[in-house]
Amino acid sequence: MPDQKSPPSEMIRVPVPLIKVVRRLSKLHRQGHTIALLQALEELLIKFDINNDIDVTAGSKSVKQLEKKLEKLESHLADQGSLVETKFEAITKKLELIERAITSGRLGNNKPRRQVHPYQQTQVELQPRTNESLAPRLGVSPQSLIAEREKLSAKEFLSWSRNRDPMSVGWEWNALDELYHPLR
Repeated sequence: MPDQKSPPSEMIRVPVPLIKVVRRLSKLHRQGHTIALLQALEELLIKFDINNDIDVTAGSKSVKQLEKKLEKLESHLADQGSLVETKFEAITKKLELIERAITSGRLGNNKPRRQVHPYQQTQVELQPRTNESLAPRLGVSPQSLIAEREKLSAKEFLSWSRNRDPMSVGWEWNALDELYHPLR
C-alpha cells in the first residue's frame, strides 16, 4: 500500500486578534493532539460566548432599539422620496409652461438684440499719420516702416499695413504731404 499523503494545508485569512489562537490550534493539529485541539476550540468558543452580551431574543431591548432605528430610517427615506417627487412635478410643470410659451411665440423675441455694451461706440475718423506715429500702431520701428514702404509696391504696402493694423486699416503713403493716409 503506497504512502497516503495528507492534503496540502490551505492558507486562510484570520482576524488579527485570533492569530495567536489559530497558530496554537494549528500546532496542536500538526502534532496529532486531537483531544487538546478540541479543548482549545471549546475554550475559544467559550471566550466568544462570554464577550457576546447582545440579547437577540424577539422582545429584547437591543432588538427593539434596532426595530425603532429601522422604522425611523424607512420613514425618512419615504419622506425624501415624496419630496423628490414633488420637486420633479414642479419642474415638469414649469417646463410645460416654457414649452407653451415658445410654441405660442411669446418667448420668440423677433426684435433685434441691442448691443452688449451699455455705451454706443462712435466711429473715430482716422487722421493721416507720420512715420513716428504710424510705426507703433503697426508694431514696427519708424525705420522698419520706411524700409517696408520703399521695398514694396503701393498695393503690397497697403496689404502689409492692413495685416499689421489692429483695426485692419490699410495705410497709403502720400509723397506730397509725406503722410500715411488710412484706407478702409
